[in-house]
Amino acid sequence: MTSTSVFSALAPYGWDSAWADAFTPYDAEGLLPGRVVRVDRGQCDVVTAEGVVRADTAFVTPHDPMRVVCTGDWVAVEPAGNNPRYVRTYLPRRTAFVRSTSSKRSEGQILAANVDHAIVAVSLAVELDLGRIERFLALAWESGAQPVVVLTKADLVPDAVTLSHLVQDVELTAPGVPVLPVSAVDGDGLDVLVAVVSGGTSVLLGQSGAGKSTLANALLGEDVMEVQATRDIDGKGRHTTTTRNLLALPGGGVLIDTPGLRGVGLWDAGAGVGQVFSEIEELAEGCRFQDCAHDAEPGCAVLAAIDAGELPLRRLESYRKLMRENQWIVAKTDARVRAELRRDWKRKGVEGRAAMEAKRRRWR
Repeated sequence: MTSTSVFSALAPYGWDSAWADAFTPYDAEGLLPGRVVRVDRGQCDVVTAEGVVRADTAFVTPHDPMRVVCTGDWVAVEPAGNNPRYVRTYLPRRTAFVRSTSSKRSEGQILAANVDHAIVAVSLAVELDLGRIERFLALAWESGAQPVVVLTKADLVPDAVTLSHLVQDVELTAPGVPVLPVSAVDGDGLDVLVAVVSGGTSVLLGQSGAGKSTLANALLGEDVMEVQATRDIDGKGRHTTTTRNLLALPGGGVLIDTPGLRGVGLWDAGAGVGQVFSEIEELAEGCRFQDCAHDAEPGCAVLAAIDAGELPLRRLESYRKLMRENQWIVAKTDARVRAELRRDWKRKGVEGRAAMEAKRRRWR
């Protein structure tokens, strides 16, 4: 098969000249390029110029979960005739969406690779959880992808004014991020989303019940993904999607649909948190002290903004929470950060005891 035919067959899945150049050494070995569309039970489906092939992942399943082959990877797969057929390696990832594992081990889990847009689906059928949106966005920014918040089930909002207020609330939570209200039932807002996802690879993220599978079907133009009803009592749903699937969209681009994420733990996402709370980071540049904790320090520009009503206190509290969590995750694997944390805790302990002693002296 010629390089031209390979290019034309894989281009709808994101193949370009840069990927072709990176694959050159494997092409000389007689291996075939392909993109992983699904991984399960030590096997994966890979779309190649010959069609979708089933391949064994034994060579690309190391003990480190960050280095395991995943949906969205570009891989080198053995040619037809080998039984079993193996994926030999994957090309260096351009971007990777990573969260911390649900286990107590200090490990990250890669959910999708080589993603251009991270679509965070948020249901308007239940009360907005702005803190969870911020958490998803931190991981999205850290991945290297452009986040987009899609407010699903917009048809359930009673009027346009209420919908406008909800969009504004999310926009304040997501600086620099497009916020799109969408109804998969009547099609409102879908044209804008189609234009976004038609360029590159998009990963669809969100909790169970957020309407991801319904949204995926609307983008695909057919009922490919199974859809289940959500519970009326809390708007939550069961895991309709159980694996991560890469699907070519009719209008161009590809979509990776993921299972609902109950836990969204940060994984070394300090830069992503800073991007989500960019207004706090900008205000912090005006603080008197470089190491200002925005707690009670004199000359704190962040606290001044809160007092002036320019920054919601909820935003600062959420920023502190995510920064603490991320620092804790990093400290698990970085001895230097652990030592810095211990010194900081000791310093705060000394300061706290001194403050309590000063209070006692005043009351004597």
